[in-house]
Amino acid sequence: MATAQPPAAHPPAHPSGHQVRRGVQPLRAGEGTSFIWRKLHSLSGIVPIGAFLLEHILSNFEALKGWTAYGEQVRFLNSLPLVRVLEWTFIFIPILYHGVYGVYIWLRGQSNVVYYPWAGNWLYVTQRWTGVFSFIYIVQHVLRQRFLGISLPDNPGAAFHKVQVELSNPLLLAFYVIAMLAVCWHFAYGVWLFAAKWGITPGETARRRFGWVCIAGGILLAALGLASIWAFVGPKYQNAPENVPVSTLTTPAHHGGFDLQSRAFS
Repeated sequence: MATAQPPAAHPPAHPSGHQVRRGVQPLRAGEGTSFIWRKLHSLSGIVPIGAFLLEHILSNFEALKGWTAYGEQVRFLNSLPLVRVLEWTFIFIPILYHGVYGVYIWLRGQSNVVYYPWAGNWLYVTQRWTGVFSFIYIVQHVLRQRFLGISLPDNPGAAFHKVQVELSNPLLLAFYVIAMLAVCWHFAYGVWLFAAKWGITPGETARRRFGWVCIAGGILLAALGLASIWAFVGPKYQNAPENVPVSTLTTPAHHGGFDLQSRAFS
């Protein structure tokens, strides 16, 4: 499998006596029994977890349109066929596996900054820490929003208010902002690592160019995510109703000159 190649000359030795090497280590078969698990771990970060992250950020962006639009998005997602099977098969179980196995790799591994003293490897260390932080955030977020308090699948109209109440806590708000940046960083750099390890971007030039693409994508996702958070805490949609009736969600927001949200603020 193609991956970063070492330079022709022997690289210099680190003052500690370790030989300095460059490049991204590929996923090689035959290096222990963990090869398949690492392969699945790498792949699951892109599909389905990465795909779900994109969908989740775009869905949350509906919050900028107000609580009716946000509730309608929640209602639509929970009305999909076999939604509970899809939820566990493609969201909860993959996230649990990716997070737990990622922590396992992190605990068993050693910092490679001494061996690889280049910026890319400092980024790899950051990737480990943002991964742990992101996993903690996702676990508590799923517990709070999906399994604790009012059931959003049964009460989609309560989704906006539930998030708004949670973010009214300054500590949780700060935690969510930092977590949004950590998740977007972890995903963007994870995509770059995936392409390098799987031989999709062979050669230093291809990896460097793709790195700029990943940076741009990560910044865009972070901007969308932070804008969604602002929708819940900003002045435009303060004091959202605790639960918007489902009948309101399934009808157009503007009908016969009537707008529920604009009326609430008039």
